[in-house]
Amino acid sequence: MTERWVGIVVSGDKVISVDAEVPDDGPIILQADQTFHMQDGEKSAALNHLFHQLSDYLRENKISRVVVKASAVAKGGGLSHLHSAELRGVVMAAASDSCQVSVIQKAQVSKRFGDRKADEYISDGAFWDENVEGVNLRIGSREAALMLLSERRLS
Repeated sequence: MTERWVGIVVSGDKVISVDAEVPDDGPIILQADQTFHMQDGEKSAALNHLFHQLSDYLRENKISRVVVKASAVAKGGGLSHLHSAELRGVVMAAASDSCQVSVIQKAQVSKRFGDRKADEYISDGAFWDENVEGVNLRIGSREAALMLLSERRLS
């Protein structure tokens, strides 16, 4: 049965989001590839705005599952790593309001998806031609789409 899923990667003050119809097998059908940005100004208000923006999008589009890229241990990640973690928490809270949420590490994707590391799939244009249909998938959004494909394997 085909469901609507969203893959999310948080980086700095932006949320890269890939919305796709995910059938049991075959290519996923992209509905949207977009980036949500935090507003300038007071941080708590900006996080609140992004929370509602994402929550509304997920509910209005009847998204049943969100797959979020987990935090990774960063060598010298510092303050920017913490800001991304805060935003990732807001994303998970917004998603859990209306759908199932999975949080996976990039290393898990590499181990459970196939024979190659995640970065090898991400850079392989032919792989994306075979596995994604619908609207154009930006190169910077491939990681979010790969998380959807990987999560489908476990379902």
